[in-house]
Amino acid sequence: MAFKIAIIGRPNVGKSTLFNRLVGKKIALVDDTPGVTRDRRVHAAKLYDLVFDVIDTAGFEDAAAATLQGRMRAQTEIAIKEADLIFFMVDAKAGLTPDDRTFVEIVRRSGKPVVLVANKSEARGASSGALEAWELGIGEPVQISAEHGQGMPDLRDAVVEALGKERVFEDDEDEADDIAESDVLIGEDIADPDAEDVHAYDETKPLRIAVVGRPNAGKSTLINALIGEERLLTGPEAGITRDSISVDWDWQGRSIKMFDTAGMRRKAKVQEKLEKMSVQDGLRAIRFAEIVIIVLDATIPFEKQDLQIADLIIREGRAPVIAFNKWDLIDNPQEALAELREKTERLLPQARGLQAVPMSAETGRGLEKLMDAVMKTHRVWNSRVSTGKLNRWLEGILAHHPPPAVAGRRLKIKYITQAKTRPPGFVLSCSRPDAMPQSYVRYLVNNLRESFDMPGVPIRMALRTSDNPFAGRAKKKK
Repeated sequence: MAFKIAIIGRPNVGKSTLFNRLVGKKIALVDDTPGVTRDRRVHAAKLYDLVFDVIDTAGFEDAAAATLQGRMRAQTEIAIKEADLIFFMVDAKAGLTPDDRTFVEIVRRSGKPVVLVANKSEARGASSGALEAWELGIGEPVQISAEHGQGMPDLRDAVVEALGKERVFEDDEDEADDIAESDVLIGEDIADPDAEDVHAYDETKPLRIAVVGRPNAGKSTLINALIGEERLLTGPEAGITRDSISVDWDWQGRSIKMFDTAGMRRKAKVQEKLEKMSVQDGLRAIRFAEIVIIVLDATIPFEKQDLQIADLIIREGRAPVIAFNKWDLIDNPQEALAELREKTERLLPQARGLQAVPMSAETGRGLEKLMDAVMKTHRVWNSRVSTGKLNRWLEGILAHHPPPAVAGRRLKIKYITQAKTRPPGFVLSCSRPDAMPQSYVRYLVNNLRESFDMPGVPIRMALRTSDNPFAGRAKKKK
């Protein structure tokens, strides 16, 4: 089992920058604004020949437990308990602050081995700040630059000295080959998930689920309720989540990786750079998820932004499931549910039969039904229909409702086959693809969805024509 290192310190000392360097990818959001990180994030990391898990944490702040900063501090204290080693990070450029002196006492009381890390040591005058860090009484400061990668060999040696060679090297070296795969949604070096074996429905791989929605819809609360612990930071404030945080979980024997995302407001309202970064992080999570749970506030559902988020998910080819959260606040549940399901069919016709589940993350009601809907949608998203069945279906369609004539010429449809899954994609061979009316293509898709039981997922229909082997040949002279 790999050892864990928690990166601790006050806001804006560069914890997330060091986290990204150790992981080898730009996973955590980084900005000059203090307090960007709020949730704790765990990821596999490597420092030369050392393989371990690293925990990024929120900046330590002295605040009451009931406040947002107090809840962030509680998450950081959990990280300290989980870790085998602590990187206590200070800003060598700015020097020590009263907060550094206060929070180092909390780290010292934990009894865990500590490495004092003096970041931003590349700056002019940083050496005096590094010397000042000796006053904390937790050993020699390791001078690094997380931004530029300076001082990493010294940091590696400090880890070995703090934990001992036996603890550091007890794991198999083969684990180093596996660390690049654990957080595939976020980062710049992501492969297209459709490039994997899209023809197979492999239940051994973790099911990737992204949870999205407007701010304050209850996304983080929903994930906490599903996994049964306060893993993600929640509260009445809107916009608490900033990074897309991954949580590994097991549901009825199925391995699942869930991604919490920042709330998505209308583009016109997103002005701050940090919020734009958070939204972009969430959009990447959507693009590389398999199932996307759209969390709607049941008291104010189907705002314009909700529909735009759902449309984006469908256009990206992901499998959507709607969760009507805060159902415990609805007065007439039967009447409200009938109305919401009617609106779902009317407002999202591009994924007819979309699974929509009423639930309450606060009380835990409806969570089983939500996960059942997720699994059902995932099976449909991976479904494949044989070419024989498709063409027998097509014969019946053409006999009952053939394509219309365009410019006085009848359109001929030759055959249909399924080219891919995730989502289901079909190729229709016809005489003039450009002339085929979109209304007839929609008719085929809707009938295909109904005939082969494919509700609630995007269906792609590509039109192709076979090449004419005689095209371009001159006519023979008589």
